[in-house]
Amino acid sequence: MNYLAHLFLAQNTADSHFGNLLGDFRRGVSTEQLPRPVYLGLQNHLLVDKFTDNNEQVRQAKQLFSPQRRRFAGVALDVLFDHFLIRHWSRFSSTEFANFRNHAYTLLLRRQSHMPQAMQQVVARMSDQDWFSTYAHLDGVALALDNIAKRIRFNNEFAGSINDIEQHFEQFEAVFLHFFPLLLAHVKRHSVEVSSKTQ
Repeated sequence: MNYLAHLFLAQNTADSHFGNLLGDFRRGVSTEQLPRPVYLGLQNHLLVDKFTDNNEQVRQAKQLFSPQRRRFAGVALDVLFDHFLIRHWSRFSSTEFANFRNHAYTLLLRRQSHMPQAMQQVVARMSDQDWFSTYAHLDGVALALDNIAKRIRFNNEFAGSINDIEQHFEQFEAVFLHFFPLLLAHVKRHSVEVSSKTQ
């Protein structure tokens, strides 16, 4: 899952938001020295990623991408699923999306100084450029994916992946709408962060 979904599945605390996003920046981080609420957030992130990677429908959805882009299909689905989460926000949350988005940025910025440098930079750009509003539109998804393609350190054909998404949009959407409630139930059942209350 991508950044928005991980924060949606976090607790309403700065430490939890930090930990749930840290999963994508944990290389070189000494996890045993993390405050327990941050560590639990990280564990929740890993739980979410494992469930997502092992879901058969998600695996099948990756095969819908053209062969030259399939290697990065998981990345594309992560961003696309954030788009679908926004598109169907009222199904999953009673909080207005704009309120959630702004509060999430606020919580992350409270812990920015404690984050690895790469994460600090991403969080700064995320909040300054309001990435989550961008994900609400397919052209924003296209821009995000093409920017990811530029950052890959070897030649690739990942750019233009929005063409695959548009071609199979309804199938991808159906996968998300079936999969995401299962993920919500999985996270609730495990309740990794049940003791995380630090603000």
